[in-house]
Amino acid sequence: MTHQQQSAFTVACRECGVDAEPDSANEIVGFYRRHNRQTGHDVVLTRVDLEFEPPATDDLVTVIAGLENRYENGVPIGIVAAAMSERGFSVGETLDEIYEVRMTGALYEPRNDHLAAF
Repeated sequence: MTHQQQSAFTVACRECGVDAEPDSANEIVGFYRRHNRQTGHDVVLTRVDLEFEPPATDDLVTVIAGLENRYENGVPIGIVAAAMSERGFSVGETLDEIYEVRMTGALYEPRNDHLAAF
């Protein structure tokens, strides 16, 4: 008998009733992008099993800065979405906030789909 490891995340569209268990944190964002492009719907994380406690704040820059020491070359956007979901943000709301904050110059992307604070 084989034992399948359960994904650390479950992401769902409340409007469609569709859900998925992404293989990686950044696949949360991939699922959102595909689903939103097809339906226009946002998605939420319904299960987040992080190996650590994210910073207890709604401030995106503080969350990213608090997670940076756990990741080399930036925090995966999916981890940021998971941390923000603990604060009640949907994936789309988190990505919108990331965009807004990046436009202020407070964040940068050291590599694709990874964030760091200035």
